[in-house]
Amino acid sequence: MVGDDIKRWRKSSRSAGANSCVEVGQASGVVGIRDTKDRAGETLVVAQVTFGAFLGAVKADRLG
Repeated sequence: MVGDDIKRWRKSSRSAGANSCVEVGQASGVVGIRDTKDRAGETLVVAQVTFGAFLGAVKADRLG
């Protein structure tokens, strides 16, 4: 499973140590997204290009 291939996870430095956020990790060509409170739970896996487009939309404030 691709989600299991993700070994290094990180959460935003803006989370200030809170546990109510998400973590992201990368594997070959994909990005995994998981709930910090349930690390053993399901992982959402998307293509790196898709995640990049999402981040671009967030930064440009096109989602609101």
